[in-house]
Amino acid sequence: MAKQSVQLNRVFQALADPTRRAVLERLGRGPAAMSELAQPFQMALPSFSQHLDVLENCGLVRSRKTGRVRTYRLAPQSLKSAESWLLRQRDLWTRRLDQLDAHLKSMKE
Repeated sequence: MAKQSVQLNRVFQALADPTRRAVLERLGRGPAAMSELAQPFQMALPSFSQHLDVLENCGLVRSRKTGRVRTYRLAPQSLKSAESWLLRQRDLWTRRLDQLDAHLKSMKE
């Protein structure tokens, strides 16, 4: 469980950055080379590469180097673990709010 928690923390940390979220959205349309991914951002390639490293280290993307071109693609399994965690939290809070609603209605009556 601890390993899973560390991995989940890394995924949410990666998702906390708007640049990395934009990269994931772009990769949702298909694989892309690093230069293509970096194009919309006003930063040096080494700085942008650090964002890709974070995404790759937490398992959200995979890369492959062919010659001098490194191509990235989504690796959705890590997103699925985050989605599962979020769904459990939503279910928990939905139940709690339903209980609160029922309690408030009973107090009103």
